[in-house]
Amino acid sequence: MSSKRYGLIGRTLSHSFSRDYFIQKFEAGSIDAEYLLFELDDISSIHKLIASNPSLQGLNVTIPYKKSVIPFLSWLSPEAEAIGAVNTIVVDGVKDSLILKGYNTDAPAFASEVRAFTGMHRGKALVLGSGGASAAAVYALNAMGWIVQVVSRGAVAPGSVGYEELTPEVIRHYRLIVNCTPAGMYPDIKEMPPLQVEGITADHYLFDMIYNPGVTHFMAAGLKKGARVMNGSGMLRLQAELSWQLWLAGNAHEKQ
Repeated sequence: MSSKRYGLIGRTLSHSFSRDYFIQKFEAGSIDAEYLLFELDDISSIHKLIASNPSLQGLNVTIPYKKSVIPFLSWLSPEAEAIGAVNTIVVDGVKDSLILKGYNTDAPAFASEVRAFTGMHRGKALVLGSGGASAAAVYALNAMGWIVQVVSRGAVAPGSVGYEELTPEVIRHYRLIVNCTPAGMYPDIKEMPPLQVEGITADHYLFDMIYNPGVTHFMAAGLKKGARVMNGSGMLRLQAELSWQLWLAGNAHEKQ
């Protein structure tokens, strides 16, 4: 067994990007570490998971636990606290006094990709979904000067609107549309958010956080209208690398 262990927690992880990314990283750098997938039926079992893995140094967090993991952490970075979502945990301290530190690397990774994608353009943005990834996107877009409207099914999230309110005419007023939902992710590649694509034009930027498939149904609909599109593969790689830097910096003490 490797001397250091990292992993991903979520509910369904069979198609995880993170494991392959870190395995390749560890092999390329001759790093004595392993990266495992930890499927949890309930986030309340996180402390049991960590107790049973004493060599665990850090975790990535994915659907559906980016928000619900927060009460189980010892400390949050200011950015993670402002966003209300965590996708990276540093396991610090020693055996009897472990400190779980929560960070959000989704926001800076997303911001970097959107800057490269949209250039100097700013305006109104639709963010589809109301989970942890959506919260990171809203935080990043607000910081960049976009005017953001969150969209959720049934308008259940505070301040959000429902998809039924997005007529083609309304959609035309939003230059950037960001899909933060799993709709269209492998293996359900024919799905997409229930957006009226008639409103998409060649002036639109469509960013889909999904990375598999490389061109989602949502992106393909945009391409047919002449819109510019980008998937989430670059964002995923960058947020993973930022997680790695946090783990390296945060593990000041060896677990004993």
